[in-house]
Amino acid sequence: MKPTIAVLPGDGIGPEVVREAVRVLAIVRPDLECSEAPVGGAALRAGLPALPDATRALCERADAILFGSVGLPEYDGKPLDARPEYALFLLRRDFELFANVRPVRVFSGLEFASTLKPEIVSGLDCTIVRELTGGIYYGQPKEQRVVDGVECAVDTMYYRTPEIERIARVAFDLARTRRSHVTSVDKQNILETSRLWRRVVTRVAAEYPDVRLDHLLVDTAAMQLVRNPRAFDVMVMENMFGDILSDEAAMLAGSIGTLPSASLGTRTHARGRFGLYEPISGSAPDIAGKGIANPTAAILSAAMLLRTSLGDEAGALRIERAVEATFADGARTVDLGTPASSTTAFADAVIARLQST
Repeated sequence: MKPTIAVLPGDGIGPEVVREAVRVLAIVRPDLECSEAPVGGAALRAGLPALPDATRALCERADAILFGSVGLPEYDGKPLDARPEYALFLLRRDFELFANVRPVRVFSGLEFASTLKPEIVSGLDCTIVRELTGGIYYGQPKEQRVVDGVECAVDTMYYRTPEIERIARVAFDLARTRRSHVTSVDKQNILETSRLWRRVVTRVAAEYPDVRLDHLLVDTAAMQLVRNPRAFDVMVMENMFGDILSDEAAMLAGSIGTLPSASLGTRTHARGRFGLYEPISGSAPDIAGKGIANPTAAILSAAMLLRTSLGDEAGALRIERAVEATFADGARTVDLGTPASSTTAFADAVIARLQST
């Protein structure tokens, strides 16, 4: 059977950048069956739930999901289940997408796009592994209360040992394919969950004697990311810390438009591991429809999809090298400088590179 990809373009710039990623995939893997379905605000506007049943069914049948973005300002302030973002919440929960993997790379020639000095970010290549389905975002109780006439609120940070073990193994396995160095981030001097986190990660590390493990407190890690980011190889952390530090790390590259991500789950199939692949730039509704969005992150997310969910390392490398060569040729989108190419023109340049190799 043909490999099947569920294509969920979503909102804002999502359809624009995903369209270019699908075009690139068609060059590298013309055998793929890419089936599109509505999600997020695009579904809500059609009178459907944020994650329609037909979309969920498509994802169930697929080998992987290529995702665009969800979120539109018209839904701000509505209950979670009436907002576009609820679709992503459901996909993460229902498909057990517990491991978010975000590579952060500065391409040669783009050092000056970063707000840090070029000599600080030149050659940067690290990956953040974030636990995605536990911690304070999912713990219960989570509510607002009135106690003795005073408004208050509570969120619960909760982790179980198996949740920490499985995300740690993702990080250590990944490090073995890179520079064999894992930095675990926690707040063990204050938080009980972090004390458990550090004990469990240290125990798992014993299974990987070839991988070096360091521990950093989250505030120190935040500082070191802007002081000496090239010191990191693979960083692993709980949900909220990962949410914050992965966005900080994204800006080291100069534009979040260049950074892909993968959300990996427990489900595997004959070709690889099921996952959801998406650019981290979000829906960016302010530039939607203008043809200026950077498609790099979506294209590189497609490369991650090939590598992890389809076991196609050669195809993934072809895409990554074509993107690198396109930047080396001087192509830029507006977020990276001038002269600026349009979304489609930049993807055209990547495809031309693929067709010439």
